[in-house]
Amino acid sequence: MDMIHIRVVSPADLTDQVEGILTGSPYVLNLIVQRGAARNPEGDAVACDVVGGAANEVLRGLRDLGIDTRGTMVVESVDMAFTGQASDRAARRLGTLANAPVWDQVEARIRSEGRYAPSFYLYLVIAGLIGSVGIVTNSQILIVGAMVVGPEYGAIVAVALGIDRGERTMVRKGLSALGAGLLLTIAVTFLFSLLIRGFGLESQAFQKGLRPVSDLINTPNFFSVAVAALAGVVGIVSLTEARTSALLGVFISVTTIPAAAAISVSTAFASWSEARGSLIQLLVNIAVLIVVGAAALRCQRAIWRRVALRRAGQTGAP
Repeated sequence: MDMIHIRVVSPADLTDQVEGILTGSPYVLNLIVQRGAARNPEGDAVACDVVGGAANEVLRGLRDLGIDTRGTMVVESVDMAFTGQASDRAARRLGTLANAPVWDQVEARIRSEGRYAPSFYLYLVIAGLIGSVGIVTNSQILIVGAMVVGPEYGAIVAVALGIDRGERTMVRKGLSALGAGLLLTIAVTFLFSLLIRGFGLESQAFQKGLRPVSDLINTPNFFSVAVAALAGVVGIVSLTEARTSALLGVFISVTTIPAAAAISVSTAFASWSEARGSLIQLLVNIAVLIVVGAAALRCQRAIWRRVALRRAGQTGAP
């Protein structure tokens, strides 16, 4: 059973209302209130554990009070807890809703990926260089490695969240980072590919036109769209459920960094039709991942909202 821990520093005039919200929920456990104990900011320290599926309602109540602006609020996942029968009763009462995502945590996770430090561009460039070596040596292992190293999915899902939440600034920053990062990657990888061509470092098979790896990348078709759409759904679900292994599978299945690398390699070797196909592949993958990601986020919210309403109708709970 999932559980989260909430720590709050509450202004003294709000603490009674905070305590009322927390004691009023049967899904709040281990509530501790320490009047005047907090410093920087000054206030009352409040801590509790909440059964995961009920956390959305509790957090909404606290934010409606303005705790997130007038005080502070820290939310973290509980890796292990021994709470006896109290948590078991709460989980049974919640039913299916016990497995609902904590949306504040989900959004925080996605937003953290939407911070474009210099390392974001460095990882993109390195991933592109690895991908280019994989293409000229016909090494699928290196292509997979480039997919794993590339951080572009974080920006893609941040854009999807921005669309879902109607935050234009988030969308603009994500698209700008993607555009600038991929252009930089293509430019650096192009120079690297010219170096490979100039010194004749490409594999003999690549020289003879036997390019199974690049052919797969620069040939967009129905399957490209289908895989990108499926990866977009799995990516959002894995983020909402914090499933790292599933998210890693998404990185390995989307043809973004390999397509950027293929554009550079094909251009350096004057393979213009392949460069055009790789560009189409790149744009199609990014567009599908963003659209499907935004739709998957909205659908998941709607599904869990319906589950909550059905539970409220069955139990008479608020």
